Amino acid sequence: MKKVLCIFAAALLLLSGCGSNTPASEETEDNVFTVGMEVNYAPFNYELASPTDTSVQISGGYADGYDVMIARNIADQLGMELEIKKIAWNGLGLALESGEIDAIIAGMTANEEREAGIDFTTPYYDSHGMIIIVRKGSEVESFTNIQQFAGHTVVGQLNTSYDEVIDQINGVIHATPKTAYPEMIVALQQGEVDGITAEMAVAVGILASNSDLTVVHFDEGKGFDVDTTVSIGLSEGSRGTDFFNKVQAALDNISEETRENYMVDSIAKQPAEN
Repeated sequence: MKKVLCIFAAALLLLSGCGSNTPASEETEDNVFTVGMEVNYAPFNYELASPTDTSVQISGGYADGYDVMIARNIADQLGMELEIKKIAWNGLGLALESGEIDAIIAGMTANEEREAGIDFTTPYYDSHGMIIIVRKGSEVESFTNIQQFAGHTVVGQLNTSYDEVIDQINGVIHATPKTAYPEMIVALQQGEVDGITAEMAVAVGILASNSDLTVVHFDEGKGFDVDTTVSIGLSEGSRGTDFFNKVQAALDNISEETRENYMVDSIAKQPAEN
């Protein structure tokens, strides 16, 4: 009878473990910091065919970019091995909730909707405003006010603030959002849209690889009203835990100079097709 009870108790423990949303790093002793990102959002994260001094191997290639550098720095401070999981943008929240990953470091902005299911650290980067990428020589290149884009077609990335802000333009033709920036660039170059919303850090890399494109900067008070900071996402309910506090402390230890140097390095390394 005792043996039967022990087996039953063990089964209950296994079942309760399957439903847990505790960060994977607190459930196991593998000492791995598992981070989720698109690996398709240069310069924050992208894929390379060959390794660099900052890259992390993933299936089929190497993940690199600003987010990878931040993740590596934090993992080193925690004394953990870094693992990067390539996950589509729309799947990052679910992967965090299920415990598949310990953190989202993917150029994600903390907003009210996301904070309902994710606990965010303080920001680790701020692009200080949003711009619009356009074709060189087009009518819209000389615009200085977002409202001048009324009647023009603008596209943003699906389920991001870059798509939501488009509706701040009265009379704009709000194109169906794309899932990733490479798709948006093609749409712009083929004339499907007149502009792409982006932050400057992303635009710098896009322009370096696409000489036919340029950026529209807006006059003071004539641009988008939007938060362009990005933060690390940890599992809901983890705020105040030892793990959350250690990640936040590690992030706090990364100086502003180091963060800026990471961005310069990320832009320099990103592949030409991004």
